[in-house]
Amino acid sequence: ALEEALIYRLGALGRVQQPLALRSDNGLVFSSRHYTGTVKAYGLSQEFTTPYTPEQNGLVERFFRSLKEECIWLHRFESLGQARVVIDRWIRYYNEERPHQSLDYVAPRAHPALAA
Repeated sequence: ALEEALIYRLGALGRVQQPLALRSDNGLVFSSRHYTGTVKAYGLSQEFTTPYTPEQNGLVERFFRSLKEECIWLHRFESLGQARVVIDRWIRYYNEERPHQSLDYVAPRAHPALAA
């Protein structure tokens, strides 16, 4: 997922040139040797939120709430493959077409500051 995010954000996979920090909670995935090694290999820095303070990562917490309410809880998945397809489709919708309050209820694709 980290590699996919870097490709999506930067257009290529490799060491980042500008400073870029990843903020996460203290979950085992984010503090594992494998993950922290991967983060360092790409030239990223890591920030951890204070335990039991989800408000320090509010945007991510809100994203996952929307994902659950608007996608996951509305489906009864028959397989992991089906879940991946449906969730990937919703994430694409969220990132491109879904109006966002922070963008004055404009879809990211149509927002002038995001159009390139």
